[in-house]
Amino acid sequence: MKFIYNICLVTSLLLSACASRNVKSGNEANQKVTPNSAKNEVGFWLTKGDQSQLLQKQNVTLNFSDGTNSNPTIEVDPDTKFQTIDGFGYTLTGGSATLINALPATEKENLLNELFSATDRAIRINYLRISIGASDLSATPFTYNDLAEGETDESLAKFSIAKEQADLIPILKKIVSINPSIKILGSPWTAPTWMKTNKSFIGGSLKPEYYQTYAKYLAKYIQAMKAEGIVIDAITPQNEPLHPGNNPSMYMAAVDQANFIKTALGPVFKNSGIKTKIIIYDHNADKPEYPITILNDAEAKKYVDGSAFHLYAGPITALSKVHDAHPDKNVYFTEQWVGGPSNFSEDLKWHVSTLIIGATRNWSRNVLEWNLAADPNYNPHTDKGGCTSCLGAITIAPAISRNVAYYVIGHASKFVPAGSVRIASNVTNNLQNVAFKTPDGKNVLIVCNNNSTTTDFNIKYKGKIMTSSLDQGAVATYVW
Repeated sequence: MKFIYNICLVTSLLLSACASRNVKSGNEANQKVTPNSAKNEVGFWLTKGDQSQLLQKQNVTLNFSDGTNSNPTIEVDPDTKFQTIDGFGYTLTGGSATLINALPATEKENLLNELFSATDRAIRINYLRISIGASDLSATPFTYNDLAEGETDESLAKFSIAKEQADLIPILKKIVSINPSIKILGSPWTAPTWMKTNKSFIGGSLKPEYYQTYAKYLAKYIQAMKAEGIVIDAITPQNEPLHPGNNPSMYMAAVDQANFIKTALGPVFKNSGIKTKIIIYDHNADKPEYPITILNDAEAKKYVDGSAFHLYAGPITALSKVHDAHPDKNVYFTEQWVGGPSNFSEDLKWHVSTLIIGATRNWSRNVLEWNLAADPNYNPHTDKGGCTSCLGAITIAPAISRNVAYYVIGHASKFVPAGSVRIASNVTNNLQNVAFKTPDGKNVLIVCNNNSTTTDFNIKYKGKIMTSSLDQGAVATYVW
C-alpha cells in the first residue's frame, strides 16, 4: 500500500509540475490550456515560420483582466477610426482559372468553398483582381478585339469575350454563387494592338485618336461581364503603366492617363450609366507623383475613386503621401508576388508586416497578393515577358498544396469582412500590428513578431489587459 501511495504521490507531483510549466509557457495566468467549460474571451489563430502551426486556432484561454506587468503593450482604441475595408484576396489570373477549372468537379467545388465561402474552414476571400484580356500569367497574350495586321474596328463590331468562356467566366460564376458580394477589380495589361503606337502586345502606347474607342471597349467589357452575372466593381485603366517590357504591356504616362480619363473613360462611363469605379496608377510605390499628377487635374479627378499600388519598388508609406495629398480619394493595394521557391518564414514575416499591416496602416482599403494558383513550374505564363517564377497562393500539381500567400491573406480575409473599419493600435517593441472593428462589432488584431526572440506582450482594450506570446517571426490574429 505504501508503495502504491508513493507512486500516486510522485505521479501527482509530476502532473502538477507539468501543468505549472504549461501555464508559464502559455504566458502566465491569463493564457493557459482551455478546459472545455472555461470562459474564453479571445480567439487566437497562429502561423509560425517553421510551419508547425498554419492558421491554426489555439486551444488556450485568453481573457482580459485588471493588472499590470512590464511587458510591451499594444493598446487597441476602437473609438479612433480610419478607412473602411473592402477586402483581402488575390489576382485570379487566366492561368489560375485554367488550373482550377481543370480539377475534378468535387475537388474544384471543395477548393472554391475553402477559398471563398463563409464556413469556418474557409479563408473567406472577399476581393479578387482579374485581367481584362490576357495578363503575363495567361498562356498566350490576347485582347477582346484582336484583328489581322492592318485592320481596325472603331465600331468594336468584332469585340468578344468568348476566350474567357473556357475557364475564367465559369470559375467566376462559381465564385459569385458562393460569395455574391465579392468585389472584383479588372485591370488591362494592354489595349488591342491595332490601337497602339507599335502594333505589338509588348510596350507601345495608346494612340490618342483611339481614346474614345478604347473607353468604349472597356465599357463593353463591363457590360459583357454583367450579362454573365459578374459585376466588375472597379477597373484600373492600365496595369503597371510604367513597365512596357511585360508580355502583354502598354506604357501610359501620368499626363496621358489623366487625358484618357477626363476626355474619354470618365465621360463614356457616365453616359453609359456605368457605376464601376475608376482607380488610377496600379503600379509601384516609388512614383507617388504619378497618381498625384492625375488627382491634381480637377477634370480627371472628378471621375476617379482612388489610386492603386504595387510594392516592387518604393516604401509602403507612399500610400499615405497620396492619401494626404488627396484625402477625399481612396487608396488600394492591388499586387505583390511571392518569388519561387519561397522562403516561408521570411516571406510570411515580410508580407504580413509590410502589406497586411503596412498597407492598411497607410490607408489602403484592400490588400491583394498576386496569382492565386500556378503549377509546380510556375506555369502557365506568356513567353518573352511573362513571369517565370511567380509562386501561387496554391500549387496545383494536380494535388493541391497551400503556400505562404495562402496564410498571409488568410490571417486577414478569414476575420475581416468587407465593411470593417480600421481602428487605432500602437506599434511597440517591433510587434507590427493592425486592428479592425468588424460590422458585427468584433475586434480583430493582427500581430507579427519581428523580433529575433519569442516575445511576451499585452493587448490592452478598454483599460484591461490580456497577455500573449509569439515566437520570432510568428503571425497571430486575435478576435474578441
